[in-house]
Amino acid sequence: MPIDELRILDAIVTRASLDLVTKITPADLTKPTPCSAWTLHGLLAHMATQHHGFAAAAEGETDLGHWRLLPLGDDPVETYRASVKRVLNAFVPHDLADRKFALPEFSTEITFTAEQALGFHFVDYLVHSWDVAKTLGLPLEFQREVLDAGLRFAESIPDGKNRKTPGAAFAPAVDEKGPSDLDTIVALLGRSPSWSRHEAVLA
Repeated sequence: MPIDELRILDAIVTRASLDLVTKITPADLTKPTPCSAWTLHGLLAHMATQHHGFAAAAEGETDLGHWRLLPLGDDPVETYRASVKRVLNAFVPHDLADRKFALPEFSTEITFTAEQALGFHFVDYLVHSWDVAKTLGLPLEFQREVLDAGLRFAESIPDGKNRKTPGAAFAPAVDEKGPSDLDTIVALLGRSPSWSRHEAVLA
């Protein structure tokens, strides 16, 4: 996919995640999320940290320290907003397509093209937007172009035993169909489309 198209799609899902995050109240931060290891606070910290990690990679940084979990501080929403601003600005330079990305959380042995890195970031925040929306009980819709690209990326990610290793980016695919393409995407990437925050609390 052309880098300029990827930039646009990535910005759409990243801004969608921010729109959802701005609706978070302090009481929401302890809620369970579709990412079973995290409350909303933990998920938000992960999302902010990953923005900074990808931004650092776009800027030529290779140190794994840029991917260490960052505290959200006294104002988690503003902390997240700052991380979104940083990563979107980092993806703007006209020569981005010529850069190699060191993504030590994905591999310490190889670097990635800008197209690969933006693809990773795009699909990650497409799914994380869904995570936040589900946690808050809010609707989430995306344009046809976003869903088509999301399906292509989700279908291209191998669904093997590597998804069961600690720290894997996605859990094994879920054999569960939902009514929308977004449901299909999240199922392919290990989420249950029918996940309910109420059932998670009871569990």
